[in-house]
Amino acid sequence: MKKSTSKARRSSPKSATTLKTVDTYLAAVPEPARTTLNSVRAAIRSVVPAEATEAISYGIPSFKYKGSLVFYGAFSNHCSLFPGSKAVLKMFEHDLEGYPTSKGTIHFTVDKPLPATLVKKIVKARLAEKDHKKSR
Repeated sequence: MKKSTSKARRSSPKSATTLKTVDTYLAAVPEPARTTLNSVRAAIRSVVPAEATEAISYGIPSFKYKGSLVFYGAFSNHCSLFPGSKAVLKMFEHDLEGYPTSKGTIHFTVDKPLPATLVKKIVKARLAEKDHKKSR
């Protein structure tokens, strides 16, 4: 019998099938990235409406409010915040100088995390975008 030599590619700390909640995802993230992501989570929670929910989506933590709002996660060499909007990235391009960005993603390291005030501004901009789209 031949053994399979293929390995599944993972960007999250464990298989997505075992990480059904944000708490289990974060528990599987090694330190110091766990502390960094907990800070991102706290910043997001501080500005989202009470009816916003947390979930694992695409294998990483997300906040949902009138659809997908923002995602964040830990990867092998960095953490990421996914604002879900290229317009929001453009809006904060000066604040994001020094942080690599690509196609709706902000990369940061545990040595240079995103400031909580910037995370809050980004989330507030996404909320405004969502509320504006719903009011049309």
